[in-house]
Amino acid sequence: MIPAAVVTVSTRASSGVRADTAGPAIVAELTRGGFSCDEPVVIADGAENVERALWAELAGGARLIVTTGGTGVSPTDETPEGTARVITRELPGIAEELRRAGVAETPGAMLSRGLAGVVDPIAGITTGALIVNLPGSPKAVASGMRVILSVAQHVIDQLVGEDHP
Repeated sequence: MIPAAVVTVSTRASSGVRADTAGPAIVAELTRGGFSCDEPVVIADGAENVERALWAELAGGARLIVTTGGTGVSPTDETPEGTARVITRELPGIAEELRRAGVAETPGAMLSRGLAGVVDPIAGITTGALIVNLPGSPKAVASGMRVILSVAQHVIDQLVGEDHP
């Protein structure tokens, strides 16, 4: 099983003010999709926090990391900025499809600034990984996981030089 990780970005959830519902839903979908995944890591908003959490998950062996929360336009929504510091190459088609699928359910989905991209293999740190930002809403998680699971295995295979099927 391919190791995956979930990072919930929410100051309120990290301080115990509200429950994290999106993170556990992502873990369940990843597990159903054939990935091994521990419970979500819950962190406060902020680009530095996101960057630190992503590097920690990569160092822990994650090949797929899905974040939830912090993709909107509020002053503390900095998940894309933290993610941009980690990914090697963006995969804009994934982010575009996530927004397209979301807008079919709610117009507010077009406000998501989430990124998707890969981290190329780095000796001693990672064998390469796919990182995708999802909004924090349950609807966005449900539609987003369908998109992610449809391409994740192929992206991960490509990172280690596998040929197209």
